[in-house]
Amino acid sequence: MLARCLSASLQGLDARAVTVEVDLAPGLPGVQLVGLPDKAIQESRERVRSALRNSGFRGPLVRVVVNLAPADLRKEGPIFDLPIALALLAASGQLDRPLLDGLWCAGELGLDGSVRPIRGTIAIAACAADNNAAALVIPEGNAAEAALIPSLSVRPVSDLLTLVQQLRNRQTWRPLASATTLQATNPACPSPAREDPPILQGQAARALAIAAAGAHHLLLVGPPGCGKTRLARQLPDLLPPLTEREALTITRIRSIAGLINNPTALHSQRPFRAPHHSCSRAALLGGGVQAKPGELSLAHNGVLFLDELAEFPRQLLDLLRQPLEDGVIRLRRCRVSNDYPCAITLIGATNPCPCGWLGDPEHDCHCSPSQRRRYWQRLSGPLLDRLDLKLRLDRPSIHAMQGCLGLARDKSQDPWLNPEVIAAARQRMLQRNPDQCTNRDLEARELGEVGAIEPGAMQLWEDVVRQRGLTTRSSLQLLRVSRTIADLNDRAKVDDGAIAEACCFRCDDLLRDDHSAAAPSR
Repeated sequence: MLARCLSASLQGLDARAVTVEVDLAPGLPGVQLVGLPDKAIQESRERVRSALRNSGFRGPLVRVVVNLAPADLRKEGPIFDLPIALALLAASGQLDRPLLDGLWCAGELGLDGSVRPIRGTIAIAACAADNNAAALVIPEGNAAEAALIPSLSVRPVSDLLTLVQQLRNRQTWRPLASATTLQATNPACPSPAREDPPILQGQAARALAIAAAGAHHLLLVGPPGCGKTRLARQLPDLLPPLTEREALTITRIRSIAGLINNPTALHSQRPFRAPHHSCSRAALLGGGVQAKPGELSLAHNGVLFLDELAEFPRQLLDLLRQPLEDGVIRLRRCRVSNDYPCAITLIGATNPCPCGWLGDPEHDCHCSPSQRRRYWQRLSGPLLDRLDLKLRLDRPSIHAMQGCLGLARDKSQDPWLNPEVIAAARQRMLQRNPDQCTNRDLEARELGEVGAIEPGAMQLWEDVVRQRGLTTRSSLQLLRVSRTIADLNDRAKVDDGAIAEACCFRCDDLLRDDHSAAAPSR
């Protein structure tokens, strides 16, 4: 006898519909799984057999063939335990087959018949809603997460026996709050509590404000203890609140990665990810045996902070070049093809040399010129060319450190570190070009159409490009940063002052000291 149950398989950030077919045929008892299942699905035969027996149902005493259709789609994870068990009960006559019509199921079974939470619930729920599912049966631990998808009937379940009884109308389903209630009682973006203010100096506050307003990538170079890390950690607090769409995307990414901590609400804060420089390629970019988003995608719509940037392997850093421009990373493997969004603001922080003291007035640098060259050769020219802002930091003064302690706070020190100023600048960008909410995303033609660059500013830009020999990418970045500066200044047009200030954040002397002058790429 043949029975079917509907489920879904995770493919990147999305899910694809899968039909679980179970057929009982004469022959030696056993379960055969077909349809490109992975190891976790192959092991489900033992989990399902034990769950059925311990829940009081008859186990299969005939040959059982389980097909996961479509057969050419590779399936991963234990989410098919529950639909296999239900289809097996229907095929053996222990459950009426019409009860499974239009019903979608996903869940991992314990040996005692309990239903355990899974990852990627939001993607599965979205797929079920798109395919007009009558209802989605999901583990209780994932029920509130699935309810974030509107127009979907979610039926939470704790164990297999209770589920079968509920399907037979012997027990009622536990009521579940709708997605609208969950989203209304859990706003998408409460303002996060700010950390202690960083020890700012000179252009640092201004650079941070420009990076926050225009989503520009920022490189900080300075000796140990100059405040690079504290400055980077301040950026998420300056970014505008998440929209509901952005919050849903972030929650979906975290669900796929198995990092959902509060499934009753959308993720509320801008992500801030700071992987160690020893992380692997799969950890940073995503992928792996069971494909998951990496740190790059987990920072989507937020900040990716790479501390000790020059300590990362050059080959790994070069893999960031295309995702930084496209806002999406496309992983193509022999068996897996996934796309993960990664519209991030990258902040890199590094020392000027291996010992860290190049150019410091109080410490001598003991690195040879060849050591400095090898150190900076880990950062390729194409990667540095994609960083919009480059800033050299020095050790803070005593007065600045007293201000950080609250002993001598100088309010004029950071007038731009105001989330309202950043939000107002973002709003101007959105009104000018609704399709691109940040200036970093403006294409060359869009810069010419909506950039509003004054003739004098354009002449200054041409002179700078010619004198510095900037690449095409760097030249356009200079205009984008200038447009952001004008928005922060509440100016409708880009004047020569904005161009001049933008030039200050493309430092060519990040490695310069009193004894030698060596400049990295522009």
